[in-house]
Amino acid sequence: MEPAQQNFRVQLFITVISVLLFVTKIVAYYCTNSLAILTDALESIVNVLAGFIGLYSLYVAAKPKDTDHPYGHGKAEFVSAAVEGSLIVAAGILILVQSVEHLVWPQPLQQLDIGLWLITATAVVNYIAGYVCLTIGKRNQSMALQASGKHLQVDTYSTFAIVVGLALLIWLHYSWIDTLVAMCVAILVVYNGYKIVRSSLAGIMDEADDRLLLQLIAQLNDVRRENWIDLHNLRIIKYGSTLHIDCHLTVPWYLTVHEAHAEIDAFSNIIQRKFGNTLESFIHTDGCMPYSCGICTKNNCSERQHRFEKKIVWTLDNIISNQKHRLIT
Repeated sequence: MEPAQQNFRVQLFITVISVLLFVTKIVAYYCTNSLAILTDALESIVNVLAGFIGLYSLYVAAKPKDTDHPYGHGKAEFVSAAVEGSLIVAAGILILVQSVEHLVWPQPLQQLDIGLWLITATAVVNYIAGYVCLTIGKRNQSMALQASGKHLQVDTYSTFAIVVGLALLIWLHYSWIDTLVAMCVAILVVYNGYKIVRSSLAGIMDEADDRLLLQLIAQLNDVRRENWIDLHNLRIIKYGSTLHIDCHLTVPWYLTVHEAHAEIDAFSNIIQRKFGNTLESFIHTDGCMPYSCGICTKNNCSERQHRFEKKIVWTLDNIISNQKHRLIT
């Protein structure tokens, strides 16, 4: 199954679960009249809305490239994650407002034991669903699935906090514990919503992903060939689950077009094995210059003009520069 199709099916599964959990939490709230449970239910509304938004974004992202979108439709995932994060922040703020109102006008609580069992069950289901979502999202490089997975796991942590708070309330009989738990959960929800928005905007703005770059650089250093004299101007751009890699590869100037292309194929195949079929590479070849001899490890080069002095290890700092490497003399 293609990654895009798998992402869509997982998101569909998550959306159905979100609807069922929302209904369960609403039942728990009406049984108990607990503000803490209401905050959980309000966040579940966001889960449902975000689920449908994510579903649509993955449907769009899975569309093939066309003349209007030559790089595909993967950016739709980042938009989805931004909307989802914004909804999470809005839910957190609404919970804070409700908490202040309950401090001023407290409401009587009832049947807390029933509510406790119901939301505990939703927490377990949420965690399992979030784990599946995150695992597949990371494997398929899907921002939308990862956002959904993080959201579900945050929802799990906040639900467990509510469970602990309600357990203390049943034990100590202090009604303000309900409001305090709701306010703490609201702050956590707002913070995590902000992180999702921040991450999605980074994708929309093509912010450099140092983690991905370091993984790629480590891979290339391990399998570096002698005809790969230099590598520079390396960039990774994300389009949803698709990665686009641009770079300049310096090879011996005397290679034929076919020989240079064979080096590009070898380079592409190596990074393809690292990142899978969701990767596209655009590699420009440069011919070596006389000053390249000092860093060139190629043996028995008939065109060498200077002796080899030092091998330059590719790092995050020197590989993203738009200049060929040379020794400083």
